[in-house]
Amino acid sequence: MNYCINPFCPQRQNDDNLDTCQACGTSLLINNRIRLLKPLKPLADNPENYFDVFEVHDVGIQRNSASKRRVMKVLKWNTPKLVKLIEQESISLRLIHHPSIPKSTLDDFFTFVPTSPLTLYCLVMDKIEGENLEQWSESNGAISQSLALEWLQQLVEILDTVHRTEFFHRDIKPSNIILQPDHKLALVDFGTTRRVTNTYLAKVSGSGGTDTGIGGRYEITAVITPRYTPLEQIEGQAVPQSDFFALGRTFVQLVTGIQLMDFPKDNQTGNLIWRDKALQIDKPFADFIDELMAFLPGQRPQTTKVILQRLEELPQQIKNYKLANSKLFKYSKYTLIGLGIVGGVFLFLPLAANYLVAQGRKLEAVNNSQGAQELFGWATKIDPQLKLSIAEFYFNKASRNIDNSKIARKYYEQAIKYNPKDPSAYNNLALVCQDLRDSKCVTENYEKAFKLRTSNWQGHYGLGRFYEDQQQYDLAEKEYQLAIQQSDKAVLAVAALSRLKNINNEHEVAITLALQWLQKTKDPEIQAALYKDLGWARLKQNKLGEAKKYLEKAIQLDGRTDASCLLSQVEEALGEKDTARIYIEVCLLAKSTLPEVFDWRQELLDRILKK
Repeated sequence: MNYCINPFCPQRQNDDNLDTCQACGTSLLINNRIRLLKPLKPLADNPENYFDVFEVHDVGIQRNSASKRRVMKVLKWNTPKLVKLIEQESISLRLIHHPSIPKSTLDDFFTFVPTSPLTLYCLVMDKIEGENLEQWSESNGAISQSLALEWLQQLVEILDTVHRTEFFHRDIKPSNIILQPDHKLALVDFGTTRRVTNTYLAKVSGSGGTDTGIGGRYEITAVITPRYTPLEQIEGQAVPQSDFFALGRTFVQLVTGIQLMDFPKDNQTGNLIWRDKALQIDKPFADFIDELMAFLPGQRPQTTKVILQRLEELPQQIKNYKLANSKLFKYSKYTLIGLGIVGGVFLFLPLAANYLVAQGRKLEAVNNSQGAQELFGWATKIDPQLKLSIAEFYFNKASRNIDNSKIARKYYEQAIKYNPKDPSAYNNLALVCQDLRDSKCVTENYEKAFKLRTSNWQGHYGLGRFYEDQQQYDLAEKEYQLAIQQSDKAVLAVAALSRLKNINNEHEVAITLALQWLQKTKDPEIQAALYKDLGWARLKQNKLGEAKKYLEKAIQLDGRTDASCLLSQVEEALGEKDTARIYIEVCLLAKSTLPEVFDWRQELLDRILKK
């Protein structure tokens, strides 16, 4: 059976052997490659039913053979807002690459005009086989804690790719999550995705209530699914952390097997009262789910990396929680503390001190910092040498939480408290303070690190980055040069200095630095940065052939956005306009925080608008 794409066709079903609809005369071979096999949602004449969705046979691309099923969304009402949504979905599916997200290409988005007087916007994508979790939950009920942890890990890994590609989904819920035949989860329906840009975040009025927002109110198209959508998104101010709220609500439904509408709410906080319906979920995991659903975005985990790190720690936290609440732990703790403080029991002192450190670590793992500090205090009174072990524990804990600067800062400060002679701790604390925009903390801690270790290239490189962010380029260059002088491992400082030399139009110096140090590193990311600097310099010297070679090498090694921006300029200068368009699209859409990339984007937009 073939279906007609024309939404106004009176009889849309046709026999397989036909090429033209018998009822309205519209071609049944769409865009010379696609046949509509069956509708995946009712073909209703409903004004609010903006899209038809079909399973299709796509013969146009080799990889989409007859064995590969595909789906096509057809926008029937081409208002500007709806066209913008399907365009955004096409862009997101082209840029987000993950095996558990539908694939789509540039050729998969097109318009088609049937016999009726309208233009249909069509988007083709690979079909994700399986059952959505809304249907699965209805049949199977509440899931176990171990399965919940496994599924949450899978979904956050998918979401990490989405967010790192500078999008957020805005409609996470069980019906948009597919359990595939191989038991892996997939995320679908990217029709509501939103691009994350500095301009967008500046316009959503303080990120919906966090203390990091900039700018004034800005209304955008709100995407609302009752009970899964946080308040800031309902008010048209969605941020990436809005996805975490929906994720938390999704797992409340999965671990209870109960629809969200059936849960009461706390009158004071507005939080769902759900834990009594999920007794298989231990307190550390339940606390984490509630944190995902916090009222304000700033109270939720701030990035997917933070969530993934927390998920790595959760199994041990759950184990520690069970141990800390067991009778055996309570009796043994007080017994060994007693042995440790009785003056005559010297044989037990080392055992007691090490035991207290071990239990302090377990209390810190379940976020009982006060209890941990108490035990660490007893331990170091018994054996002061344990301070180094405790300092190392806090240093490692800070490193695991590096994406959450406030938490990392607390742990680095604790590491320094127990070992004030570790220059690496001061270096890392300065880096964290830079993220927190605490300039005094940055400079003070680098000064302390330099006093402890005069040969400290990592510290000089970090201080150079700080000065560069402050646009104090002369001071930044000085620190980068000190880093290079102190170690032949300071290739990061070389790449940073070479970049600054290009910014300052000292292209020969940039070339010399990059060529000299390319042979000293095998790190593809750093090599890509140096090749990019070579290409940048040669472009400015109008040596386009060399520039193209170096920039293509940079993109091949690391897919750099800045290299794509520069290569678009090279291709345009060489008259290769079609190739230039590809790199212009990457330059405009791919992720970057470099100020020169924003300048190049603005130049591109200015030229496009003038045309």
